[in-house]
Amino acid sequence: MADLRTIKIDGTAIEVDPNLTLIQACELAGIEIPRFCYHERLSIAGNCRMCLVEVVGGPPKPAASCAMQVKDLRPGPDGAPSEILTNSPMVKKAREGVMEFLLINHPLDCPICDQGGECDLQDQAVAYGVDFSRYREPKRAAMELDLGPLVETHMTRCISCTRCVRFTTEVAGITQMGQTGRGEDSEITAYLNQTLDSNLQGNIIDLCPVGALVSRPYSFTARPWELTKTESIDVMDALGSSIRIDTKGREVMRILPRNHDGVNEEWISDKTRFIWDGLRRQRLDKPYIRENGKLRPAVWGEALAAAAAAMQGRKVVGLVGDLAPAEAAFSLKQLIEGMGGQVECRTDNARLPAGNRSGYVGTARIEEIDGAAMIHLIGTNPRTEAPVLNARIRKAWTHGAKISLIGEAVDLTYDYTHLGTDRAALETLSSQDMTDDIRARPTIVIVGQGALREADGAAVLAHAMRLCENSNSKLLVLHTAASRVGAMDLGCVTEGGLDAAIDGAEVVYNLGADEVDIAPGAFVIYQGSHGDRGAHRADLILPAACYTEENGLFVNTEGRPQLAMRANFAPGVAKENWAILRALSAELGQTLPWDSLAALRRAMVEVVPHFARIDQVPENEWQPLERFDLGRADFRNPIKDFYLTNPIARASALMGELSALAAARAQARPVAAE
Repeated sequence: MADLRTIKIDGTAIEVDPNLTLIQACELAGIEIPRFCYHERLSIAGNCRMCLVEVVGGPPKPAASCAMQVKDLRPGPDGAPSEILTNSPMVKKAREGVMEFLLINHPLDCPICDQGGECDLQDQAVAYGVDFSRYREPKRAAMELDLGPLVETHMTRCISCTRCVRFTTEVAGITQMGQTGRGEDSEITAYLNQTLDSNLQGNIIDLCPVGALVSRPYSFTARPWELTKTESIDVMDALGSSIRIDTKGREVMRILPRNHDGVNEEWISDKTRFIWDGLRRQRLDKPYIRENGKLRPAVWGEALAAAAAAMQGRKVVGLVGDLAPAEAAFSLKQLIEGMGGQVECRTDNARLPAGNRSGYVGTARIEEIDGAAMIHLIGTNPRTEAPVLNARIRKAWTHGAKISLIGEAVDLTYDYTHLGTDRAALETLSSQDMTDDIRARPTIVIVGQGALREADGAAVLAHAMRLCENSNSKLLVLHTAASRVGAMDLGCVTEGGLDAAIDGAEVVYNLGADEVDIAPGAFVIYQGSHGDRGAHRADLILPAACYTEENGLFVNTEGRPQLAMRANFAPGVAKENWAILRALSAELGQTLPWDSLAALRRAMVEVVPHFARIDQVPENEWQPLERFDLGRADFRNPIKDFYLTNPIARASALMGELSALAAARAQARPVAAE
């Protein structure tokens, strides 16, 4: 770190890193500097000029604080600290002039603008502007863009901050947006009228400081002051992005990202952001019992009695679905194993080693990707499995990291070395003798679930761990199911995996596992939130809350326990997942020893102590696997359709539209290789 330098900001001396910009130094001093184009996670554009400050002893004009570094300041007389003024008459006049200039062509349509109440331009016009304008010329209009079904445009409001262009180019890795023209003719546009081809595009809605880019699905449905805001966790993938759920009455109206530097920074995927219409459709709101081949509605007492009668004295197996909170998985395990049955969470047949956290989680933290010099991807396509994680890998690549891929050659938005598609490529890489120079570089090996689902999945993982040892790397197992790591921590596994668990089972208790094909013959009890594949196969349906409707604990792909909080209530008579299992245990005469969620969590923490350390990543003891013989098959990525991976997504009309658009786009052009 560079030696600190003392500067004075509004008369107060402060020591700062000389590599910081003036706007960052002012923030450290607790002084707010207005800005439109500047954003901490994007490159510096310096084109809005709202962040002007006065440099004492410098040029007789204000300086853009976002584009000048502390080390560029000249010292004062006799070596005195450089001085910056942020509220001098020069600065005040400059900001008023910039605001007046920005409003020349801006339409005064705040009452009908969806950004009203959350608009940076609106707020800063009040704080730094004046109440009149000297311009009387007609306002310029601009053509609207068709960016797709997610982002609605009102380009007449655009102030050319270029945040959207910089995000799509630098973070999302697409090149469909840019700025054309000069002067009055300059405008933000989509080249060749293309729609955005990225599953991170919704983030430009948050970045836009005016109402030029707004959410098309959310448009004209609510005002920000009408919404109740709940901080929670996303479960659409296993990354565990921090989100805010905004509700109006009983309905979720939108989902926004929260900043978390260790996980998602301040980005979320489009599926996370726009999944909320799927929370309302195809919901299970009452119990059902199948009679004569047809499901009929029932009441809770009748349904629980039928479930208990079906389970008593028979071979029972429990399946933990991809969206089940840890409390529900723990309750199911205690109930089923108390009856002599077994529970399995690896419903995709992933060969994850039970009891070996370094094998099913790894040893790397997500934020360590930022500083990696080399990243090896094995059997994964992070662009569809975890788009926000992929953006983090892309950021490492822009900083010089070398990326290699063993698996399907796909467009990851960054350059990589394609080492091969089959197991032979992995065997070759894992058996190489690495030089001391390579071993000294910070390296991460990322293994996807597609690499672990085949019969030789354990051997693939063993060779990936061998690669880590040879190259002195850290391992990250990239999961696709939000519930998987928590259920593995709780020991919801069966010797031999899924096939061994359901083989010969007379009753299958399906806790939201909608991707599993259960052979005819077994009596299936389905507990879940949506009428998806699991409910179609069920003989008895118990309606449950989804992730926005109950408090739940999830463990993300790096092993970080996180809390999802209730934002609204389940429809009809649907209940929380743990409460259903607690009621069923009483009906079976094997009452689980807790009457509240707090008591349940205390019991769970006794079994898995790190569940109590919310938002902390435990260190995992390295336990290399015994190496087995690899097969000869090619690696196959686990996700074929990013938008339809779970019951909530399949219930969403918007996700269905996006899936169709993605399929049409894929047919229109060949998939890029390496």
